[in-house]
Amino acid sequence: MPRIGELQAPAEAREALARARQRVALVPDLLIEARRIVNTVTAGWHGRRKRGIGENFWQFRPYVDGESVSRIDWRRSARDDHTYIRDREWEAAHTVWLWADMSGSMLYKSTLASVSKQARALVLALAAAELLSRSGERIGWLGLTDPFSARNGAERIASQLAHASALPDRPDLSGIRRFCDVVLIGDFLDPVEETLAWLDVLARNGVRAHLIEVADPAEETFPYAGRTEFTDPESGDRLTAGRAEMLAADYRHLYVARREELAAHAKRHDWSFTVNHTDRPASEALVRLHAALSTAGGYPMGARI
Repeated sequence: MPRIGELQAPAEAREALARARQRVALVPDLLIEARRIVNTVTAGWHGRRKRGIGENFWQFRPYVDGESVSRIDWRRSARDDHTYIRDREWEAAHTVWLWADMSGSMLYKSTLASVSKQARALVLALAAAELLSRSGERIGWLGLTDPFSARNGAERIASQLAHASALPDRPDLSGIRRFCDVVLIGDFLDPVEETLAWLDVLARNGVRAHLIEVADPAEETFPYAGRTEFTDPESGDRLTAGRAEMLAADYRHLYVARREELAAHAKRHDWSFTVNHTDRPASEALVRLHAALSTAGGYPMGARI
């Protein structure tokens, strides 16, 4: 039963409180799921594969006059007539900002999907946090935490998410500076002009972004027919269609056009863009994100658009 104070609160505040409670209930199980997903994709995970100071072996290469003799690998050099240096992998910490959309539209889950868009977005964000933390990167959640480096990074972020009373629908991106990466996960169903305007500050600041669009299969296929009532989950506006199937062609055209414009914008700025459907494994998007973060260009091959 709702408390008296909740009944007196504005409808918008009550809705935000309900979403927060739902998020709190989801987070512990999603953290476990995120770790399970990470364990399935960690084979072959490496850092950014640059020569430098670190503990992990990278490669053998011929010794060059002037280099420190202490770096010579005498065992390898003894195999033939050459002298070899044992290079180690570069392990400088890098900051990656994470964010998942927690707005009302993310609660949607059709009968064609196994999870809601919110659950999938949170799993992907926590899995990314786990993967990045294990590799020694600095991570932070936009609008919630400062960047930090810790092996239990996903757990720390999960705890912060569980105790946050409210999260902004769109965080301020102006504080992110060059040489950082930012991972943004959501359905991106707002008018594409608004989304691009929001992202524009990242392009101006030279920040590399990675966009993961979470989509319910029903949002693409529009499997509705006959008299159907549609409700906007954020504004509450309703639309009743006498023959919903008559809207399908125009809807699909607009839906695909929005995605293509967003993907083209990402490609112009050398950002990565991928789509993860809620009837498909979350690991697919995590593998693509891993590839994008590990490459200089940042645009993953095989991204589904």
